[in-house]
Amino acid sequence: MGIGATAGVAAIGGVALTANASSDSGSSSSSSSDSLVFDPDAYTKLTTTVTDTNDKDHTVVYHFWKAITYVAEPVDATYQSLVVSVPVEIDGKAVDASDAPILLANSVGGYMPSSVATATGVGAGGMSGGGAAPSGAPTGGAAPSASASTASNANGNTNATGGATAGNQLLALAAGYVVIEPGARGRTLKNSDGEYYGTAPAAIVDLKAAVRYIRSNKGRIPGDVERIVSAGTSAGGALSSLLGASGDSPAYDKYLKEIGAADASDAIFATGAWCPITDLEHADGAYEWNWGGNDLSTGKLVDQTVSKALQAQFAEYQAGLKLRGLGGFGPLNARNLDTYLVKQYLEPSATTYLAALSDSARATYLKANTFITWSGGKATFTWADFLTHVGARKKDAPAFDAFDLSAGENNEFGAGTTLARHFTAYGAKNDSTGLTTKRVASDIPAKLDLMNPMHHLVGKANPNRSKHWWIRLGTKDSDTSLTVAANLAARLGDLGDDVNHLYYWDEGHGANTDPGDFITWIAQVTNHRGPKNK
Repeated sequence: MGIGATAGVAAIGGVALTANASSDSGSSSSSSSDSLVFDPDAYTKLTTTVTDTNDKDHTVVYHFWKAITYVAEPVDATYQSLVVSVPVEIDGKAVDASDAPILLANSVGGYMPSSVATATGVGAGGMSGGGAAPSGAPTGGAAPSASASTASNANGNTNATGGATAGNQLLALAAGYVVIEPGARGRTLKNSDGEYYGTAPAAIVDLKAAVRYIRSNKGRIPGDVERIVSAGTSAGGALSSLLGASGDSPAYDKYLKEIGAADASDAIFATGAWCPITDLEHADGAYEWNWGGNDLSTGKLVDQTVSKALQAQFAEYQAGLKLRGLGGFGPLNARNLDTYLVKQYLEPSATTYLAALSDSARATYLKANTFITWSGGKATFTWADFLTHVGARKKDAPAFDAFDLSAGENNEFGAGTTLARHFTAYGAKNDSTGLTTKRVASDIPAKLDLMNPMHHLVGKANPNRSKHWWIRLGTKDSDTSLTVAANLAARLGDLGDDVNHLYYWDEGHGANTDPGDFITWIAQVTNHRGPKNK
C-alpha cells in the first residue's frame, strides 16, 4: 500500500528537495530526438525528503532522467519531452521499482504549454507561465480563462497556472512508484511565421505519444508499463480524462504519425482527474444550468437571455446522453440533476467535512451557515441554498466560447495564424468581433471529438479505455459546472467501470485534500503490494 493514506481531510506537509548527488553513470542529458530508445544508464542519482500526509518525513534516493524527447519528429522538443524518476532507496532500505505502477503526472493548466525541459528533479517541471510562452504569446484576446487561474492543483500545492507543483509525484515516489512527468504543447505557442502550433489537438496527441514512448520501452524504463496511472488538474484533468477514455483510438493515428510517435499502445490503466475542464462544446450550457442565477463578482447577473438560451441547449444535450445516476438514482435530466448532485455529492461532502470537525468548530460553522440542517450526523440542505452559499460565479456568459473570442478555449481552437475561433454554433452566431461568417469552421467538429472524453464513452464506448477512475472537484469551483464531472462519472458507472468520485466541501478550483488516499488507491487498483526491498 502507498504511504500517507488518510481517512479524512489531510494536507501535504513541507517538501524539501536535495538534488546535488552525482550520477552512478556520470550523468547524461536528454536522448537524441531521432531515437525512441530509452537509455537505462543515463540517470543522475538524487535524494529528496518527502513529508507524507501524516507529517512524517521519508528520505528517498532516486534515479532521475533529464528531459527525454518522446517523439522522433518533434515540433518543439522543449515541450515534447518527459522526465523519469525511479526510487531506489526509501528510508535507508534499497527498493526495486521494476514492476511498480507508473504515475504519469501532467502539469497542464488552461490548455497552456507545459515543459519539463529544465527540470532538475521530480516535480520540478511545469507550465511555461502566465499567458505567454517562450515561442511567442498571442496578443489581443484569448487571455488565460479561469480554468488557468491561481489554484491549489491536483498535487496539493498552490500554483498560479496549475502547473509545477509536486505533491502527488513526491508521495508516489515515496510509495515506491515510478513517476514520469511529460511536457506537452499548448495553445499559446507560435512559430516565426505567426502560426499557432499548440492548439487542439496538440496536447492530447503529445500525451498519447508520451504513453507510446513509455510502452515501447518496456523492460528499459523501470515500472510496469501495463499499470500506467494518469493524473492532471483543470485542463490537465480534462486531458487526463481524455487520455483514459480514448486509449488506442485510431482517430489520433495521423497526428501521432506526423510527430513520429512510437509504434505502441497509448492505452492507460487508470485515470486521476481533478476538476476536469472538458466537454467544451456543451460547457457553456452546463455552466449556465449550474451558475446562471449567481451574480458575478461585480454583483450583477449575466445576460439572462443568453443564460436561458444556453440552459435550454444543455437540457436537450443532457436528455440525449441518456445517463443513469450512480447509486441507483435512475435517469438523469436537467430537471433532476440538482437533486442528484445534492444527494450523491454535496450532502455527503458536507457531512464528511462537518464530521471531521471538533464539536465546537462544527457548532461555529453551522451557526455561520444556517442553511445546513445537521441531524443524526448528516448534513442536509437545498440546491438553492447551496448556490447562495457558493456566491459569485467566476465566469461571464458564455463562459467558454465567448462572443468576443476572449476565452482561453477560443484560443485552444485557433488554427494557422488565427488566434482564436468559435467552436459552438451559438458562439459563432452571436460573435461580437465583426467576423464576416458566423458559422463554425468545418474542421472544428472533428477537433471537438478529439478533445472530449465523452465522445469516446457515449454510444459505442471505446473498449480500450481506462477502467479505473479517480475524479475530484471542489464544491465551490465555478471554473466549470459541477455537472461535467458528474456526467463523466455517471457514464463510466453505466459502463461498469470502477469510479471513485467525490466533491471537496467548500474547496475551490484545483483542490486536492486527500492526496494520500489517491496514492493508496493506485496500490489497490493495480494490486501493488508495496515497494520490493532489494
